[in-house]
Amino acid sequence: MLIHLLFIFAVAAPFLVLLVPHSAASAATLQLQPLKHDDNYTFKFNPQLPPRSLSASKKFEGSSELVNLRYHMGPVLSSPINIYLIWYGNWAPSQQLLIKDFLLSISTFNHRAAPSPSVAEWWQTVSLYTDQTGANISRSILIAGEYSDHLYSHGYHLTRLSIQEVIATAVKSKPFPVDHKNGIYLVLTATDVTVQDFCRAVCGFHYFTFPSMVGYTLPYAWVGNSGKQCPEVCAYPFAVPGYMGGGGPGALRPPNGDVGVDGMISVIGHELAELSSNPLVNAWYAGEDPTAPTEIGDLCEGLYGSGGGGGYIGQVMRDGGGRTYNLKGRRGRRFLVQWIWNPTLKACAGPNALD
Repeated sequence: MLIHLLFIFAVAAPFLVLLVPHSAASAATLQLQPLKHDDNYTFKFNPQLPPRSLSASKKFEGSSELVNLRYHMGPVLSSPINIYLIWYGNWAPSQQLLIKDFLLSISTFNHRAAPSPSVAEWWQTVSLYTDQTGANISRSILIAGEYSDHLYSHGYHLTRLSIQEVIATAVKSKPFPVDHKNGIYLVLTATDVTVQDFCRAVCGFHYFTFPSMVGYTLPYAWVGNSGKQCPEVCAYPFAVPGYMGGGGPGALRPPNGDVGVDGMISVIGHELAELSSNPLVNAWYAGEDPTAPTEIGDLCEGLYGSGGGGGYIGQVMRDGGGRTYNLKGRRGRRFLVQWIWNPTLKACAGPNALD
């Protein structure tokens, strides 16, 4: 969403909601038979984490009667999408490579390079959305340029406006062009960078730049690395808050061993899906207020597999090392990425669905 509100955060405010007592019946259980995958076994399982709140979501499979998602006649990203990455702060090359592998997996259609259920198949749900001419969101995504702001040119704390200044600095330094036709700009902040409302209310958001700030109207998204600041909020379910301890399986193991970056990847997927379907805040969303829309990622917040809802993230996979994932990408990568609202099924969907 424009301001990526997490409903996990809702339970952190006891004056807003009541917590649901947890029972032993919510412990995780293994289901189905082990499936061979490469050199180890993969299990399908349905972990139930401790219930979040009475307000926690009815945004699960089959909730179509609760959703009024409408098209508001604005553009979607129907041309091939050029992503311009802005690395703000210090990043390990391995972390950068992991994020880039996820982004490039979106357009990896070869099933040998990325077996099913794949990131490309996950994006296929996003590509179902069209503009008023009937043009679908593009399935072609390219990393067209990168810029590293390792000197923290705008300080260690960013506001919503100063994030646009970060983009302006990158554009003016000319590491890549101003691509106002096909470009989207993805600002990723390192673990030691604080951002306005980060952890308290948002893990990422998308919007568009102001011509007065950048010179052009450019769709962009920001996502922060929460590995040190608030993994229990923005890298859930790879970390869980202390008040949720003592029930369920606890935190799940991240597929690539990096709680912060593995958590970021699901937020990046969420924001890219919404940026592509609602880049100027006048295309696909539910609700009457475009400044606070419910978008195609918001409708499926916290759902990663079949049977999700009511405290369950849904049925996902676990490899022989205990790492949890639901999608496969290029170069043998695995990811855990939330599902997206399917406009045809009128339900949340992902390629790891059982039906």
